[in-house]
Amino acid sequence: MAPTLEPTLEPTAGALESPSPTRPFSSGSAFEESPSSTSSHVEVPPCLLSPAFTPPSTPGSGTPKTSAAEAGVIPAHEEDLYPQPSLLDELPEVECQVRARIPMNTGGSEFFLYLYRNNIDNKEHLAIVFGDTIRSRSLDAPRPGETEMDRMTRGAYVGRLYPGRTTSRPDQQLSSAANHERPTSHVPLVRIHSECYTGETAWSARCDCGEQLDEAARLMAAEGHGAVVYLRQEGRGIGLAEKLKAYNLQDLGNDTVTANLLLRHPADARSYGLATAILLDLGLSTVRLLTNNPIKVAAVEGPKKEITVQERVPMIPLAWKGLKGGINGPEINEYLKTKISRMGHMMSAPQ
Repeated sequence: MAPTLEPTLEPTAGALESPSPTRPFSSGSAFEESPSSTSSHVEVPPCLLSPAFTPPSTPGSGTPKTSAAEAGVIPAHEEDLYPQPSLLDELPEVECQVRARIPMNTGGSEFFLYLYRNNIDNKEHLAIVFGDTIRSRSLDAPRPGETEMDRMTRGAYVGRLYPGRTTSRPDQQLSSAANHERPTSHVPLVRIHSECYTGETAWSARCDCGEQLDEAARLMAAEGHGAVVYLRQEGRGIGLAEKLKAYNLQDLGNDTVTANLLLRHPADARSYGLATAILLDLGLSTVRLLTNNPIKVAAVEGPKKEITVQERVPMIPLAWKGLKGGINGPEINEYLKTKISRMGHMMSAPQ
């Protein structure tokens, strides 16, 4: 469905003049709904498109800081709208501060939650790690003046903690338990997941983010190892407040891409340099990537191909596969179709 631009936005300085019923675009300062608005293409005035916009600091963002003339205007036509990966010349520096074991409320399985700091922003990015064979190099590295209790407290131990344990190093009890672990010779599943408060916490049926996170955890728990890198870049990198504004624009008839553009944001402001750095810290240089997004594959591999994506594992919505438990409804279906048609996601909508 072609997005509809609502001419009810209030004018702001240097942004948008009141629409004129008799005047077409003029230097991008005003617009009217033309007869072509019912076709497959929608004309977005250049004044609404601002590729030079830089969202709040996102790790490894690579968000263009060039002028609009250097970067060019983001086209409104679907065939030209697919975002391109932004690769950094150098990866961010990351350090795991702490990890802890988390039993899952779905019964039986557990994972280790790793918390990372970096040299680009002050956000607490995460890695959800299944199995004992994936470990953080920066977490395990010795730190000046720390005791064995310090190491166990920040999670730099081998095996499991238990009452009375005094060392972070393996002991006979832990070595015996390790012999019963499942083999993990195959390449691990990995998901790069961006924070989505509305989809993961607020029961939103506007997106499938919560379902994708749950399905990734289910698959990794079943295999016995894998990792979800959880990046704090809400709303495809524009933040929660702007995301909620975009929801209002969607209720006015615009799709998820056009709503971002109307707010002067890129269609997708996310970046994945930090995810690449975290994967390297976890020793994951070859992965099977859970994604429908071809941009994510190219971006996660890194500027110097530090990561090898051996296989892209598609994430088809449960409802589209005819399975129970998935999100279904007109809004989520339109959202997913927009991701296919305007963002290049690799999946097919059901007929």
